[in-house]
Amino acid sequence: MGWGNIYRRRLKVFSLAVLIYLDYKALQKREEFMKNNEKSEELWKRAHERNAKRVRNMMIQLGGLWVKLGQYLSTRADVLPSAYISLLKQLQDSLPPRPLQEVCRTIERELGKSMKEIFLDFDENSLATASIAQVHRATLIDGREVVVKVQHEDIKAIILEDLKDAKSIVDWIAWAEPQYNFNPMIDEWCKETPKELDFNHEAENTRTVSKNLGCTNKYDSDKSINQVDVLIPEVIQSTEKVLILEYMDGIRLNDLESLEACGANKQKIVEEITRAYAHQIYVDGFFNGDPHSGNFLVSKEPPHRPILLDFGFTKKISSSMKQSLAKMFLATAEGDHVALLSSFAEMGLKLRLDLPEQAMDVTSIFFRASTPANEAAEYAKTLNEQRTRNMKVLQEKMNLSQKEVKRFNPIDAFPGDMVIFSRVVNLLRGLSSTLNARIVYQDIMRPFAESVLQEKIAKGPSANAQWIYDTPVHSEVEAKLRQILVELGNEDKILGIQVCAYKDGKVIIDTAAGVLGRYDPRPVQPDSLFSVFSVTKGITAGMLHWLVDNGKLNLDESIANIWPEFGTNGKNLIKVHHVLNHTAGLQNALDNLRKENPLLLTDWDECLKQIAMSEPETEPGQVQLYHFLSFGWLCGGIIEHASGKKFQEILEEAFVRPLNIEGELYVGIPPGVESRLASLTIDKDDFSKLSKIGSLSALPSTFQPENISQLVTTLLALSNMLNIRRAIIPAANGHCSARALARYYAALVDRGLVPPPHSSLSTPPLGSHPHIPKFSSEITSKMQNGKKSKAVGSASKKKENGYEQKTKQSKDSKDNGSGRESNSDGYTSTSGSSSARNTSSPDNSSASSNDSRKNNVIWIFNDPRIHDQFMGTGEYSDLVLPNGKFGLGFKRFSSSDGSFSGFGHSGLGGSTGFCDIENRFAIAVTLNKISFGTATRKIIQFVCSELNVPLPDEFSILSGTEAGEGLSISRALFN
Repeated sequence: MGWGNIYRRRLKVFSLAVLIYLDYKALQKREEFMKNNEKSEELWKRAHERNAKRVRNMMIQLGGLWVKLGQYLSTRADVLPSAYISLLKQLQDSLPPRPLQEVCRTIERELGKSMKEIFLDFDENSLATASIAQVHRATLIDGREVVVKVQHEDIKAIILEDLKDAKSIVDWIAWAEPQYNFNPMIDEWCKETPKELDFNHEAENTRTVSKNLGCTNKYDSDKSINQVDVLIPEVIQSTEKVLILEYMDGIRLNDLESLEACGANKQKIVEEITRAYAHQIYVDGFFNGDPHSGNFLVSKEPPHRPILLDFGFTKKISSSMKQSLAKMFLATAEGDHVALLSSFAEMGLKLRLDLPEQAMDVTSIFFRASTPANEAAEYAKTLNEQRTRNMKVLQEKMNLSQKEVKRFNPIDAFPGDMVIFSRVVNLLRGLSSTLNARIVYQDIMRPFAESVLQEKIAKGPSANAQWIYDTPVHSEVEAKLRQILVELGNEDKILGIQVCAYKDGKVIIDTAAGVLGRYDPRPVQPDSLFSVFSVTKGITAGMLHWLVDNGKLNLDESIANIWPEFGTNGKNLIKVHHVLNHTAGLQNALDNLRKENPLLLTDWDECLKQIAMSEPETEPGQVQLYHFLSFGWLCGGIIEHASGKKFQEILEEAFVRPLNIEGELYVGIPPGVESRLASLTIDKDDFSKLSKIGSLSALPSTFQPENISQLVTTLLALSNMLNIRRAIIPAANGHCSARALARYYAALVDRGLVPPPHSSLSTPPLGSHPHIPKFSSEITSKMQNGKKSKAVGSASKKKENGYEQKTKQSKDSKDNGSGRESNSDGYTSTSGSSSARNTSSPDNSSASSNDSRKNNVIWIFNDPRIHDQFMGTGEYSDLVLPNGKFGLGFKRFSSSDGSFSGFGHSGLGGSTGFCDIENRFAIAVTLNKISFGTATRKIIQFVCSELNVPLPDEFSILSGTEAGEGLSISRALFN
């Protein structure tokens, strides 16, 4: 093909593209002045008809890639006007045939024999002529009935040039109408299309898919749920340009009259084709990327099975991509925003901003049930309205003008594998629309998507050598512990878990094992984030003590002095220590909110308002009843009013930055960390034992065993929701790694001395993640001359969910709303809140700040009596109820002589963090299979035994009797 011919083709393509674009733009302008809707619809119908004819004629005339594009568009009856569908259908198998002489010449050259030496009979009339090849029926010399696929001469050069032209047109459309950016698709086509030009490649693909699907000519009515019932012709012989296949007599899928005549069930046929593709994608990770109707037949004999043809354009995806696609599908089916954003991150789909609701809308549309062609126009209108709403959200979120929002692309990176996957799903949808079948993809594809994830998860440690994440062993205790974890995993007591422990200021255990979730077979790593429920109370209490240590708050102070709105409805006598000791009498506050509308718990300001309006049920300091939910907002309100800062700012300032645990400790996660989140599931066996437990006097009336089962079921669903995970719920919504939590308690056990840097053996290093991940900025198109939108720059400064930019406080502003002075530069420093002290002993606090700076020593507490504060002992004993389970914010643990030896807090489900003061020991366990602590108890018992550390009562060994089991469960309920 000469250059003159190339340029003539190019001129035709670009001229037509401009003509059609101007035709539609002119009609858009004309429509603005029209009042008659019927006349407008008629004008649009005529425009579609004349432009569809122009497109079809050009595609037939030029052939090559343009025919393939037309074949793809002809299947999109769900989105394209009917005029395009009816005309472009002709491209599926009705192109003008190539001369027989050319066909025979190619066969003889490729096979090295004359036609008479190869065939007894060769039908001169082609069965079909497509964009790349022509198909003839023939009989081989040995009598076998076959079809012969012969590649057109010079088609390779034409296809490659057409790809360049298509790329240029797509670039131009993206510039002229930025909301229509098809670059990811055309880029993937440029990569994959040349492979179709080698029929040896197609032959091997055909064999592979046939083997994967277990294709057989024998019908099996007893097939399993994930077995498919389709036919694929056997490959007889292949060369680069000739492919000989077994002949199968069938009806074209777009021959609706013949299908009706033979009694074929079109709905069942399309369902079986969909199942075959679900198997190829999710089970095999190897699928045909070109399922247009011309590539299918239906067998003439009952049960009229689909026959799959043409495997030239076939895509192989990695195991990780296969899992990500399955996870995306299931996340969409279940409305799980966390899993959806996580699947995006895993597959390499990067967004430029945080739009979880809109992302869910898009994938829900993508996996929606197919629409019959007669409903397509109405549905297209609905889709357009939804797209307009999403664009409006984007415009408001980014503060963009209407012109800017058109040019803003929220996707930063779109993986090539996803392009072909999207194309296949869209082609299947178009196929079902053409046949007027309604396919519910979420029902048909779900078993296949589930199988790929559950197969790997179900293996457990016995069949998965990588079940324990591959990190070095720090001690003999850790080596033995890993065996315990394997046993628990084989007993199905662990799904995913982390254990980290410090002894004498050094890391002795840092192990991760299992998988991130029921539908997430990725391994738990040391930096994975777990929802730890009431373990969060120990963090929140620490923040309040930190303010006390910095002189911003007194434990014996009335809350109404700090938080004036709180002093209503008889709460003026409630003091800070009453809240920390669970004796404030507000144990059921907010419970009505939880029952009536749990999602209101994500509204920080509303919850603080409700707490301020609540009425106590008992006098402060009289009864210790676990404030299972209200504790967090009571502490949170005190923290914000006493400090004059946001809750999140104090968390970062007090603990996250000094402990160097950035990115691994949150109360309410920021956008961008979803891919590291473990999802929760429930140990049904454990929770079935609740019926054996009677009422517990130390628990509030709304948190009794008979309520727990329903509460946990609701809690599980809520806790996996993105807006709940992002909410600030300081009693129950901490997300952390075990190594971050253990480091926190290792500092507390040494009265606030920050331990040396975490073990260098851990990967990735602790503190290596940005605490607030940033989305990439918009990359503008070349045609905008490198000018960056000013709106993008301003929008990038915004933070989500309380993670605002730090605002400077005026130096002369000393009143923070509670009559207290507030430092303008915060509290954490080498001298001050994190004041340095001599480190020769944890008890020594008299060294100068200059020495401490030199030694790079950091303390997060100043007061040497801080342990007494935490536990409510010594001079603080009059601030707690005697013999109560709680000190001042922490559960306290007794030694054998009855004295308190340690403190910490566990969470519903089994996660825990605590420390033993005498033994300078701290440990944290995080897990995602919610239970009454069976696995955690066994782990703590083992580690304490190995280290000769007294075992806290909460984890003590109980008899296997029903009474012992009941006591174990009742202890867990106090978390």
